[in-house]
Formats: sequence, structure tokens, C-alpha cells
Amino acid sequence: MNKEDSNMMDNEKFSENTENTENTENTENTENTETAENEESSASSETSESVTKEEAKDPLDIALTEIEELKKQALYKQAEFDNFRKRTIKEKADLILQGGEKTITAILPVLDDFERALADKSDDADAIREGMKLIYQKFQKTLETLGVKKIDTDNADFNVDYHESIALVPGMGEDKKGKVIDCVQTGYTLNDKVIRFAKVAVGQ
Repeated sequence: MNKEDSNMMDNEKFSENTENTENTENTENTENTETAENEESSASSETSESVTKEEAKDPLDIALTEIEELKKQALYKQAEFDNFRKRTIKEKADLILQGGEKTITAILPVLDDFERALADKSDDADAIREGMKLIYQKFQKTLETLGVKKIDTDNADFNVDYHESIALVPGMGEDKKGKVIDCVQTGYTLNDKVIRFAKVAVGQ
């Protein structure tokens, strides 16, 4: 074999190797492309199935689910309000009891003074009168600390918000017309609210 024939054979082998390499690369590229397309197609198919399932969901089932959720919320709110109502009632009852306790505690010292006055065997009328006056003043101050105040009637104008007229006194003069002439029963306010109207005689 001569040199030229040898070169030709080498060239033919090189060409065959090149062709085989190109064919292999083309085959791999084709397989990769097909795999990617298959994956995209699969993902698209899954998405379509999901959308189809959501669209195919029965509206009645959706409505029933929402109704059940609303029922749970309504029951929760009702229970919460019931607890609030019970707590409020208990707090009011406690306030009433505590208010009564405060009043009784404030009055007890006055009761002690009455007991001491009754236990006194003195026959001195002036001393007894003075003792009663002191107890009365102490009792008034105690009521004031509790918010109880006496309604003023001394030469006051008749006021239907505080006074109750039980008699009209004529002939008292123009300066006494419409004014309180006499107080038959003292009236009182508790924290500026009338708890007993003053019964008075009014000039006519």
C-alpha cells in the first residue's frame, strides 16, 4: 500500500468518526427537547385538571361550607355575648352589695353614739339634748360623705324640680309670692339626684 492510499483511509475514518459524533449529539438534543416538551405538557395537563376540578366543584357544596362557617361564628359570638352579660350582671350585683356595705359601715359609728346615749343614766335634760344634737350633726356629716345633701328651703323660690307643694298660703305679700313659706318635710338629693322632694307650703 502506498502513502496516498493510507492517507485516503485515514481521511475516511476521520469523516466516519465526525459523522458518528454529530449523529450522537443530534440524538441527545432531540431526546432532551422531547423530554422538556413532555414535562411542559404534563404540567399543563395537571394545571388544566386542577382548574377543571375547581370549576366542576358544586356551588351547593361551597354554599353549605360557607353556611357552616357562619354558624360557627354566630355560635361563638352568642357565647361571647352571654358571658359578657353574665359578667356584667355579677359586677352590678357586686357594686350594689359594696355600696350597701359602704353605707352601713359609715352609719355604724352613729349607731354606737345612740347606744352610748341610751346607756347614760343622767337626768340632766340639757345634757341629753346636747348629746342628741351632737349625734344629729354627726349623722348629717356622715350622710354628706355618702353624697346625701339636704334640699335648701329657707326663703327659697318654689322649684318643682326639688319641692313638692302641699299648701298655698295667701296674704303673705308680694315679696313672698312663689316662695317657700314653710318646710313640712325635708328633702334630700343623692349625688345631685333627688331621692325625696321637700314638702313645702308656698306663698300665694
